[in-house]
Amino acid sequence: MSTRLDLSELSLMDALDLAKLIELEACHRYQMFASQIGRSGGYDAGAFFASMAENEAKHGQELEARRKTLFGDAPARLTLDDLYDVEAPDMGAPRRGMSTLQAFEVGLAAEKKAFDFYDMALPGITDPDVRKLFTELRDEETEHVEMLREAMSRLPSDANAEAELDLDEAPYL
Repeated sequence: MSTRLDLSELSLMDALDLAKLIELEACHRYQMFASQIGRSGGYDAGAFFASMAENEAKHGQELEARRKTLFGDAPARLTLDDLYDVEAPDMGAPRRGMSTLQAFEVGLAAEKKAFDFYDMALPGITDPDVRKLFTELRDEETEHVEMLREAMSRLPSDANAEAELDLDEAPYL
C-alpha cells in the first residue's frame, strides 16, 4: 500500500479527495474481481466481490458529497495516480473456484489494510481537521472489519467449499 504524497501536507480538501480515491480504487478492483470470477447464481465469491464494489462506491459517494458541501466545485488536485493499493484488495487475490469464505477473507484483509494506512498516517498529520478525518476513517475501517467478521460468522457451513468449475463456462483469470 502506498501513496506518492506527503500526507503531512494534505489540506482537508485533499484528504477528502484522497479518501474518495481510495474508495474508488477499491471499488474498481472489486468490480474487476466480480467480473473475472463470475457468479453461479447464489451468494458466491463473485456476488461477494460485487457487493463489496457497491459498498466502496457508496462510501466514495458519501465522501464526495461531504467534500462538495465543504468545498463546492473546487477542482481536485489528486488523482488515482497519486495512490496505489491503499484499500484495494491484492491484485492476485481472486482465483477461479475460490470459496465464498475465501472471498470474505480477501475483503477482510483489504479493510485491515485500509485501517493500517490511516492508523500509520495519523502520527504525521498535523492539520487538526485532517487528523480528525483520518481518525474517523480509521475507525470506520474498524467497523467494516467487524461487520465482515459478523457476516462471515453467519455464512452457511458450505461457504468454504470451492466452487465447481465448468471449464467451458468459467471466465479466465
